[in-house]
Amino acid sequence: MTRFHWWRTVLYLIPAVTLYTIVLGTVSLLSSLFDRSGDVGHTCARTWARFILATTGVRVRVSGLERLDPSRSYVFAANHQSIYDIPIVFTALPYQLRIVAKDSLGRVPFLGWHLRRTGHLLVDRSRPGAGVLKKMARLVGEHHSLIVFPEGTRSADGTVGRFKGGSFVLALEAGVPIVPISIAGSRHVMLKGRLMVCPGEVAVTVHEPIDTTTVTRDSVRELAERTRGVVVAGLSAMA
Repeated sequence: MTRFHWWRTVLYLIPAVTLYTIVLGTVSLLSSLFDRSGDVGHTCARTWARFILATTGVRVRVSGLERLDPSRSYVFAANHQSIYDIPIVFTALPYQLRIVAKDSLGRVPFLGWHLRRTGHLLVDRSRPGAGVLKKMARLVGEHHSLIVFPEGTRSADGTVGRFKGGSFVLALEAGVPIVPISIAGSRHVMLKGRLMVCPGEVAVTVHEPIDTTTVTRDSVRELAERTRGVVVAGLSAMA
């Protein structure tokens, strides 16, 4: 499939994604007024993700879903190589997902309104407050799962960076398992700082859940490193 050179990205892809975001984001926002389950909003999010990937020509291949219990909530922890990682995980994981994102995103017009209204968590990952922990406990009680990118930013060269501990504190407090996720190939779809998009296949591996019930706050750093190790090993196996 033909690459999306910068002019195709600017003239076609960005307007298309903007349209999907406005239309489906508006439907999702309106649904939050009456749909307390979040099902409509989640359907909008997955539809938005699939539209973006289809428009770009990105195919997602998922393995390891059989390792999960559909009745449980999880904190999914993935490596972060591309702006496309968010639509990729929403497409790959058949769970009611909420994003754990930087609190600065809450100040972005429309995006911030949508994230707050539809139950996503905007936190300072280094200092998650009691309000955030309470909200996470409520989400878990409603059988929602969370997706985090513990590196905190996209990798410029494909190397998996250090996993920060804040997201793992949330998982400990909520008492839910951590599920390492390895995403391979998304970096080449759209390199950081570039407008050119390259269609292709992205592989997502869902690893065995890591139990957090016996982990203490003193061991958060060890848990973060263990999770990162599983993610890195998964990427090496797919190389």
